[in-house]
Amino acid sequence: MKNKTDKRIFSGQREDEEFLFVFRRHIISMRKGFYLFLGIFALSCLPTFIFMKFEMLYVALGGFIFGLVAFLYHFILWYFSIFIVSNQRIRQISQSGIFSHREMDLPLSKIQSINYEIPGMFGELFHFGTINIFTIVGDLEIKNVDKPSYVYNRLQDAMMSFSNKGDE
Repeated sequence: MKNKTDKRIFSGQREDEEFLFVFRRHIISMRKGFYLFLGIFALSCLPTFIFMKFEMLYVALGGFIFGLVAFLYHFILWYFSIFIVSNQRIRQISQSGIFSHREMDLPLSKIQSINYEIPGMFGELFHFGTINIFTIVGDLEIKNVDKPSYVYNRLQDAMMSFSNKGDE
């Protein structure tokens, strides 16, 4: 149970850790769920157009509902997959199923450099891109990040404040 003086914002937050910001992938990263919805619904509408019977509308309605469930599954995976940045670490929470998720922590002390790239015209139009975090132990590539320049600048600020705190 949380007491009233507990100022923790996210699960697993340490007492001396300060929450900075949270970001997630761009909504365009769940386009597979949208295509799945459209494909299922379009295929279920075919019998209605072929046989031209009122009863076939139930097949289209069933396809709509089934496609909507498939879309909601992808929406849940997108919505609950987030990146939390604090003054000590980056926490990645990845939803990999309805009931399963994975958490990974990357200490700011292990990060060597950060860069971002915007993949062409669609990335520029819809404001998404890739953030690359280079660490001592390996690289972390986060694709389809919403507003990558903003996230990049916030990550750089977190890195600077961490390194300045370490110098003191």
